[in-house]
Amino acid sequence: MRTFLLLSSLVLSTGAAHAVDEAAAIELAKNNGCLSCHSAKEKIVGPAYSDVADKYRNDKDAVANLVQAIQYGSKGKWGRIPMPAHPNMSAADIKTLAQWVMTAQH
Repeated sequence: MRTFLLLSSLVLSTGAAHAVDEAAAIELAKNNGCLSCHSAKEKIVGPAYSDVADKYRNDKDAVANLVQAIQYGSKGKWGRIPMPAHPNMSAADIKTLAQWVMTAQH
């Protein structure tokens, strides 16, 4: 998907840079249904990844908060439609996705 080329390969989390394997993160997003509701730059059902990154850009706990939202789901943060939980994803995969989301370029 062309819009994902806009994503960089680094994320800042608690002051340290973490490399994100973009290709692996995109595959995780595809395989876990994330791209059914989200895209890099445009709202589908859920917010665009760039909007999520904007909202949490200065939050030192952004990755940890996104991990929680991905694993347990969330509601009310972005409108009426809740984000479903992903309890069967590994903690490592969830963290990879959360870090990747925070790399969205503007």
